[in-house]
Amino acid sequence: MEVNVIGAGLAGSEAALQLAKRGIKVNLYEMRPKKSTWAHKTDKFAEFVCSNSLGASDCSNASGLLKKEMELLGGELIAIARACSVPAGNALAIDRELFSSTVTERILSNENINVIKDEVCKIPDSYTIIASGPLTSDSLADSIKEFTQSEHLHFFDAIAPIVEKDSINFDKAFWASRYDKGEASYINCPMNKEEYEKFYNILINAPKIELKEFEKNAKFFESCLPIEVLASRGVDTLRFGPMKPVGLVDKRTGVENYAVVQLRQDNSAKTLYNLVGFQTNLKWGSQKELLQSIPGLENVNIVRYGVMHRNTFINSPKVLYPSLQTRSRKDLFFAGQITGTEGYTESIATGMLAGINMARLIEGKDLIILPKITMLGALTNYISDVEHEKFQPINSNWGIVEPVDLPKKERKNKKLKAELISKRSLEYINACK
Repeated sequence: MEVNVIGAGLAGSEAALQLAKRGIKVNLYEMRPKKSTWAHKTDKFAEFVCSNSLGASDCSNASGLLKKEMELLGGELIAIARACSVPAGNALAIDRELFSSTVTERILSNENINVIKDEVCKIPDSYTIIASGPLTSDSLADSIKEFTQSEHLHFFDAIAPIVEKDSINFDKAFWASRYDKGEASYINCPMNKEEYEKFYNILINAPKIELKEFEKNAKFFESCLPIEVLASRGVDTLRFGPMKPVGLVDKRTGVENYAVVQLRQDNSAKTLYNLVGFQTNLKWGSQKELLQSIPGLENVNIVRYGVMHRNTFINSPKVLYPSLQTRSRKDLFFAGQITGTEGYTESIATGMLAGINMARLIEGKDLIILPKITMLGALTNYISDVEHEKFQPINSNWGIVEPVDLPKKERKNKKLKAELISKRSLEYINACK
């Protein structure tokens, strides 16, 4: 028995490893480098494109709970991510190159995985997991559209710039994590009101890369908006979003500034840092002018400019069960961002579940459908809920999880709520192992 896994991104790589460790032969298809996307930079598997962060690391955060659930369920890539981590305060960030290289080596050395570097243009008729990602090729997208008998939805994802640490002026920039939580692993560039207003005026007047005609009616994903789109909502929007100064105090001055730009470590050598929340579609010359208007970045060397690309996802509520099996064909599963789960952690988690359930299907076992008291269960139940009329991609978050009973006076206690939801989820998963 063989399973086709289409796409060697985060979800596909995880699914392939889950099947392989259960003794199932896998044909893993990856079209790069024969056919690449303009968002990817390498031909390695599980490449991080937009950021190097997997989000919060502990169970006080929804993404942190999802990571813990994956670890308990035997996730492969989450273990590799831990081994390839770089300092990022309370977040799990990775050395992109080391992570992708490790995943690639693990797959290529696995005797149960046959890697086929070629484009798949049509959905195979046999056991298949489609994890082709949000940048699915046009040919395969047409085949998926034919299968689902529904239009694809589109939204835009934007990538933040990366700069060289040695070009940052630390007479102005300072090290800190918000509220001093964890080690001081973020570089912070502070702004007073005058500096912020200068930055804002450059941003809102900067020329953008013109969208192609077929892209103009597409939608942005709300939690990954380009900085210029956020800025268009009002002069103070950025100060309450990616540039919020709360909890970031320069110990040299004791001042909480008007706005702060944060940079997060991007590689193990600590030579490259990405700008947090600075996804953008500005023209490159404008990006350089904008970044160099930030105190501490006046002479910064930009090694990768921000870009924006179109993402594609299926109308999962009409197509999938919470097991990630398709409603109309039992031997076909989808996983990753093409399902409408947004985020690196979520992609890995759905790849894991699809791999596990495909193996259970082949073994004649009942498929796993996790309840909404778990974060992964809440996520897969959300994307497969037939009641959705206007389905949009979603991250893991507390709002989709079945609520816990709290006394009236404790209902606004977010910390207690997170603790109880996490405890309930992990108890359930441990009991089922």
